[in-house]
Amino acid sequence: MSSAAEAISKPKRAARRRPDEDAESLLRELAESRLAIEGVTPEIDGGRFAVKRVENEPLEIEADVFADGHDKIAAAVIYGPADGEWAEVPLRFVANDRWRVTISFPQPGPYRFSILAWRDLYATWRDEAKKKRDAGIDITLELAEARELVTKAMESGRGSKPAQRQLKALLAQLEKFEASGDRDSQYELMQLDETVTLLEEAGQRTNLTRYAIDVPVWVDRTAAAFSAWYELMPRSQSGDPNRHGTFDDVIGRLPDIKEMGFDVLYFPPIHPIGRTNRKGKNNSLRAEPGDVGSPYAIGAAEGGHLAIHPELGSFDDFARLVEAARAHGLEIALDIALNASPDHPWIREHPEWFDWRPDGTIKYAENPPKKYEDIVNFHFYRKAIPSIWYAMRDMFLHWVQHGVRMFRIDNPHTKPFPFWEWVIGEVRRVEPGAIFLAEAFTRPKVMKRLAKIGYSQSYSYFTWRNEKWELEEYLTELTQDACAEYMRPNFFVNTPDINPVFLQTSGRPGFRLRLALAATLGGNYGVYSGFELCEYEPVKPGKEEYLNSEKYEIRAFDWKRPGNIRDDIAFFNRLRRTEPALQEFRNLQFYNFWNENVLFYGKRTADLSSFLLFIVSLDPHNPQSGSFEVPLWEFGLPDSGLVDVEDMMTGARFEWRGKIQHWYLNPSECPFAVLRISRSSRV
Repeated sequence: MSSAAEAISKPKRAARRRPDEDAESLLRELAESRLAIEGVTPEIDGGRFAVKRVENEPLEIEADVFADGHDKIAAAVIYGPADGEWAEVPLRFVANDRWRVTISFPQPGPYRFSILAWRDLYATWRDEAKKKRDAGIDITLELAEARELVTKAMESGRGSKPAQRQLKALLAQLEKFEASGDRDSQYELMQLDETVTLLEEAGQRTNLTRYAIDVPVWVDRTAAAFSAWYELMPRSQSGDPNRHGTFDDVIGRLPDIKEMGFDVLYFPPIHPIGRTNRKGKNNSLRAEPGDVGSPYAIGAAEGGHLAIHPELGSFDDFARLVEAARAHGLEIALDIALNASPDHPWIREHPEWFDWRPDGTIKYAENPPKKYEDIVNFHFYRKAIPSIWYAMRDMFLHWVQHGVRMFRIDNPHTKPFPFWEWVIGEVRRVEPGAIFLAEAFTRPKVMKRLAKIGYSQSYSYFTWRNEKWELEEYLTELTQDACAEYMRPNFFVNTPDINPVFLQTSGRPGFRLRLALAATLGGNYGVYSGFELCEYEPVKPGKEEYLNSEKYEIRAFDWKRPGNIRDDIAFFNRLRRTEPALQEFRNLQFYNFWNENVLFYGKRTADLSSFLLFIVSLDPHNPQSGSFEVPLWEFGLPDSGLVDVEDMMTGARFEWRGKIQHWYLNPSECPFAVLRISRSSRV
């Protein structure tokens, strides 16, 4: 920890004193903390939860810092690992007592930052001495004060050893000029840039005040904020609906998945599936011979959450898959569902982990009128604590040891918040790069709480936001409100459980436009296999469930059949990798397009070297057109300015002169346009 950080330590428990001594101690402590440090951002619930960033991502910190009187003040941010050496960087004054600085963190793990502020007597001296000298007032006493400032800086012991040597040399020069009566040289010496730099580092910090808390920051690896997920059922990868797929069959699909440009390959549960009350095809309550059941009914005689379904392969086969995926630039993510089939070994071994009815039967999972008799729920309190908490932690670490660092958690909002906060923290102590995705389609505050307590990514309402106004409203909340500091959405376009009504009625153009939105609005997005084939047939019209769902049977697909949108997927994933503007989330900006069926937005880097505009029709059936505003002001250009434009889909290049332009979209041809703009080299 730096000397500055050590200078203001947390108060120690005082020895027992008389009441008048306690009062004086409080008086002196209060009097010393003379500066105000307020309005610190970002800060989540008073520091209860961590601000989130990824490695090397900028973290802009702001605070109101001020003091009584007219003395100059200075402020700095101190930051570093939760347990380790801290660094210090100065805050810079913005306006109206607001100060700002941007920092970043080099690798995943827990960090903290706090803020220091102090009265800068040297800066105050410079200001006052200059005013008096410019006014022709004698500054002999001010020069004596300057010498005293340097002396106190030496006595404070701040700064490096070279800085202390420089202070000693500075003092010697001041005394030399004073002895010769050379006041001009004394003054000029104290005004040199070198002196300013020296006393910023080593000068005395009067009334040094530290912010009341150390703000926690959790730093993830980049994949937590920027990733493209592809979900598939391993048992449907054989190409034959009559043969159960294996991990080797999945390996055979890896080139195909990588060709589309994904970087995360995600599996629903891969554990043994229970036989008691097994579901049949299309969620039938009665299974026929040969029905494979739901992978979410976890546990059988072959094992539970620590085991692999035998027909998929062995742990050696799984290890080979993990390595093969890595060779294709893909990372494996597993679905962890904390529920069990009635056949799970833990029911026999740990009956206290489950709920039992008065007649001695186990309580099934229920969501009236639905009754999931192939699934029972765990209990996390009563006699189950702490043993089930330890078992779940060890289960996650078991899969970490087998090469998995990404976990999608099924229905986390139905398990206790304290459990998740604890278990995620425990896993990250072993593997700081672990990423947790919350599949929680529930109330907004519940979803946000899960993000606060540690989830790296969150499913979102994107799947059901189809109108222009609701997309703009929701995305503005996610990118600009307080939740932007801790909640990272993952815009899945579909899932095995969600066959969106919009896609059931929109045809191929609807799949293309929803892909465009998901891949460019969010840093994280995902598709469930079949989306690239525009699969949409529902079990009933308007029901968000697939007919012949893979959740209950093995399917086989022609992954390149006519009408697919694989080229679109590859285009957007390639664009995401090559354009830095798409590798951020909070840089989203909506612009004016005068048609309520067209969404117009942009993403840009701070230096404008990567600036993309997206024009997306929200109507998959009819052509749409309209006028829109080119954001010339982002380049500092007038309304008559000129920008170069590149159509990223066609490669066409042209110019836009003037703020108002026009665009036409025919969904049968392409329901979106992707345009790269830059400042024109021509006047």
